[in-house]
Amino acid sequence: MLMIPSSNVTCIERERQSLLSIKQTLTDPSNILSTWSGVECCQWHGVGCDSRNGHVVKLDLRSQVPSVETIGKQLEGELSPSLKNLKHLRYLDLSMNSFSGNIPKFLGSFQGLEYLNLSASFSGGVVPRHLGNLSRLQYLDLSYFFSTNTGAIGFGPAPILDDLGWVSSLSSLRYLGLSGITIPNHTDWYHPITMLPSLLTLNLAACGITNIPSVKFINFTSLHSLDLSLNNIKSTFPVWLSNLTGLMHLHLNGNYFHGKIPDFIGMFNHLVTINLSFNFFETLIPDKFCNLSSLVHLQLSENSFSGPIPQSIGLLFRLEDLYLDNNQLSGNIPMSVWQLSKLKTLDLSYNSLVGVLSETHFTKLKNMNNLMLSGTWLVLNFSSGWVPPFQLQVFEADSCNIGPHFPNWLQTQTHIQSLYLFNSSIRDIIPEWFENIMSHILYLDLSNNQISGKLPQFHFKNSDSLGDYDGILRMNSNKFEGSLATFPSNVRILDLSDNLLSGHVPQTDGRMNPRLEVVNLSKNRFNGSIPVHLCKLPSIWVLDLSQNKFSGRLPSCLGNLIRLQVMDVSNNTITGVVPSSFGSLIELMSLHLHNNRFEGNLPLSLQNLTSLVTLDAGNNFLIGRIPFWIGESLLNLRILNLQSNKFTGKIPLQLCQLDALQHLNLAQNYIIGMIPHCFSNLSGMIINSDDFGYSVGGKYEENILAYIKGIQLVYTTTLQFLTTLDISSNNITGEIPDVLMNLVGLKNLNLSRNQLKGQIPRMIGNLSQIESLDLSTNMLSGRIPQSLTSLNFLSYLNLSFNNLSGAIPVGNQLQTLGDPYIYEGNDRLCGPQVSRSCIGNNSSQNHVVEDEVQDDDEGLWFYFGMGPGSSESCSPKKEVFLMSRYPSPVDALRDGELASCVEVCF
Repeated sequence: MLMIPSSNVTCIERERQSLLSIKQTLTDPSNILSTWSGVECCQWHGVGCDSRNGHVVKLDLRSQVPSVETIGKQLEGELSPSLKNLKHLRYLDLSMNSFSGNIPKFLGSFQGLEYLNLSASFSGGVVPRHLGNLSRLQYLDLSYFFSTNTGAIGFGPAPILDDLGWVSSLSSLRYLGLSGITIPNHTDWYHPITMLPSLLTLNLAACGITNIPSVKFINFTSLHSLDLSLNNIKSTFPVWLSNLTGLMHLHLNGNYFHGKIPDFIGMFNHLVTINLSFNFFETLIPDKFCNLSSLVHLQLSENSFSGPIPQSIGLLFRLEDLYLDNNQLSGNIPMSVWQLSKLKTLDLSYNSLVGVLSETHFTKLKNMNNLMLSGTWLVLNFSSGWVPPFQLQVFEADSCNIGPHFPNWLQTQTHIQSLYLFNSSIRDIIPEWFENIMSHILYLDLSNNQISGKLPQFHFKNSDSLGDYDGILRMNSNKFEGSLATFPSNVRILDLSDNLLSGHVPQTDGRMNPRLEVVNLSKNRFNGSIPVHLCKLPSIWVLDLSQNKFSGRLPSCLGNLIRLQVMDVSNNTITGVVPSSFGSLIELMSLHLHNNRFEGNLPLSLQNLTSLVTLDAGNNFLIGRIPFWIGESLLNLRILNLQSNKFTGKIPLQLCQLDALQHLNLAQNYIIGMIPHCFSNLSGMIINSDDFGYSVGGKYEENILAYIKGIQLVYTTTLQFLTTLDISSNNITGEIPDVLMNLVGLKNLNLSRNQLKGQIPRMIGNLSQIESLDLSTNMLSGRIPQSLTSLNFLSYLNLSFNNLSGAIPVGNQLQTLGDPYIYEGNDRLCGPQVSRSCIGNNSSQNHVVEDEVQDDDEGLWFYFGMGPGSSESCSPKKEVFLMSRYPSPVDALRDGELASCVEVCF
C-alpha cells in the first residue's frame, strides 16, 4: 500500500539528485516540473515518499490527454537512466508524454513496482521483455490508442509486441492495457494471457489481431472486462466466452464477427456493458438478451440484424443506452421500449421502422438526453402545446416526417447541442424562439428542406476543444433569401449553399473561429468581390464560392491558405489572371476555375500542386500552348478540363505520363496536329477505378460538368464513372490512331468537329464500355466497321457529316439507335436507317466486301455466291473446294490461279 506523502518526511539526497537528473533531460513546456527545486523533494509535484523512511515510492508525471489542443505541451526528451536509482518505486505513471526512444529496458529493474502506466508516451520500437521481471505488478498499461470525446488518439508508430511470453510471469496482474500496441499475426497473445489467474481487465483494442482461439475452456475466468474492439477478427461469437460468467463489460465492436448471437449470452447475469456494433451479426436480435437484468449499455449498431425489435427488450429495466441503429430492423417500435424509464440514449436510426410517434410514447422517458431517429419511416406528430418531460442534448430526425412546421416543442429544449433535421419535410420560416436555443448549439443541420425567410443570427456555443461533430452549421438546399447580415462565428463547417442569398459577403470582424475548415456559399446570388478577409483563415480546407455572381479579380492572398484542399470559384464572372500565388497551395487536390473570364496563361507556379487530382479551368479566355508541365508535375491528375479556351499548338506528349487521368477535355480550342499515339498509355482510361481516389473528410462533394450524349451532365457522386476523352471542335488532323482502341475503360469518346481523315478503326469494338461515341463532322471515309455492333452499352452515336460509305452494320445494341441524324451527311451510306437501299448499289456492295476482307477474314465466306450475274467459273463445287482448301477469302485471293473465281464469288 502506498504511503501518503507527509510534510515531516525528509527527502533522501541521493534520490533528490536522481529526480533532478530526470528533470534536466526533459523539455517541460507546461511547467509540470516547476516545483522541482529546493531540498524537500517529497513535496514536489508528482512525487510521493514513504512516511517511515523517506524513500520515493511514487512518481506521477502524467500529462494531459493528447489532442490537437494539447500537442506540444507534454514532457519531451529522453528519459534519464537516473530513474532506476529510485529503487523503492511502487507507483510509476509516465503516461501521455512524448519521450524519445523506445520503452527503456531498465524499467524492468523495479522489483517492488505495483503500478506502471506508460500509455501514449513511447512510439515505435519493441516492448522489452524485461518488464516480465516486475513480479509484483498489479497494473500495467502500455496502451497507445484510446478513445476521447473527439475521437481516437494515437500519434506516430505504435510499439510492437512480438513476444508476450513474459506476460505470464506477472502472476499478480489485475489490469493489462495493450490497446493500440501492434501484435503481429505470428505472436501468440492468447496462451500467455490466459495464465494470469487474477486478471480482471484485459484491453486489446486496435492491436491488429486477426486470430482468436476456437477453444471451449480458458483459465482466466475471473475476468470482469474484456475489450477486443477495433481489430480484424473474423469469427463467429467465441465459444470460450461462455466461461466468463462474471463478465461485466464486453467490447467486440469494430471486427468481422458474424453469424448468430448464441443463447449462452443470457448467462452473463453481471453484464453491465455489451458492445457488438460494427460487425456482421445477422438474423434476429436474440430474446436471451432479456435475461441480462444488470445491463445498462447495449450497443448493436451497424450489423445485419433484421426483423422486429423484440418486445422482451422492455425487460431490461436498468438500460440507459440502447443503440440499434444501422441495421435492417422493420415494423413498429414495441411499446415496451417506451417503458424504459432510465433511458438516456435511444438510437433507432437508419432502419425500416414505421409508425406514428406522439407525446404519449415519451411520458416515462424523463432521463432522455439523446434521441436519434434519422433515416426511418417514422412520423413525429406532437401537439403544438406539448412540453416534453426530458431535456435533450442531441435530437436527430433526418428524413423523418416532422413538417410542415417547425416542431414547437423544441423551444423547451434549452440544453440542446446537436440538432439534425435534414430532409424533414419542413416548409416554414424559422420561428423567433429558435434564436433562444442557438446559444447551446454545436451542430445544426436544417438542410434539404423548404425553409424560407431570412437567416437568423447565429451565435454558436463557444467551445475550447471542438470535436469532429462540433461547430457545424448546415443550412444548405433551402429557400433562404436576403443578405447575410453577419458571418457566423464559432463554426468549423459552414454550408449555406443552394439558397437565394444575395448581396456582399460580410466581413468577419475578427470573430471567426480560427479552426474554420469549410466555407460553402455556392449556388446563391452573392455579388461583389471575393472577400479578402477569408485570406486570414489559414485553417480552411474547403472554399466553395461557385455559382454566384462574384466579379473582379481573384485575391492573390488566397495563396496564404496553405491547408486548402479544395477551391471552387466556378460559374462566376471573375476576371484577370490566375494568381501565381496559388502555387503555394501544395495540399490542394481540387481546383475549379470553370466558366469565368480568366485570361492569360496558366501560371508556371501551378506545377507545385503535385497533390492535384482535379484541374478544371474550362470556359475561360486562357491562351498559349497547353502547358507541358501538367504532364510532368501533376501526376495525380484524374480530371483535366481545359475546354472552351483559346489554347493553341499541339497536344503536349507529356500528358501521356498522367497514368491516373480518366477525364481529359480539350474541346473547343485552337489545337492543331495529330492525336498522340501515346494516349494509349493513359491507364486511367483502361482500368475503371471503384472510387474517385481522394476524400476531403466528407466535407466536399466533387462535381464536374461534362458534355456527353449530346447534353451537358453534372457528375458528383458518380464521378468514378466519368471516363472521357474529348478533343472535339479543334483543328486536329491525321487519322484516328488504332492504338486509341486500347482505352477499353472509356465510356465517352468525342473526336467530332475536327479534320480527321481515314477510316474508323476496325477494332472500335474493343471499346466495350463505351456509352457515347461522337465522330461527327470530320473527313472520315470507308465503311462503318461491323465491330461497332458489339458495343453493348452504346446509347449515343453520332457519325454524321463524314464521307462514310457502304451498308450500315446491323445487330445488337446498334439496332436500338434509330435516330437517322446519326448518319446524316454521309451520302454513300445505305441501309434502312437512312432509307436508302443497298440492293443494286454496286458501289455499296463492293465497299462492304472490301472492308469486310480487312475486318474479319474468317466470317466472309458468307459472301460467296452473292456476286453479280451468273458465272461458270465459280460453280458451287468450286465454292466448296475453296472453302475446304483456304482458311479465309484473303488466302484464296493470294492464289493467282483462283483469283478470278474468288472475285466473281464476291
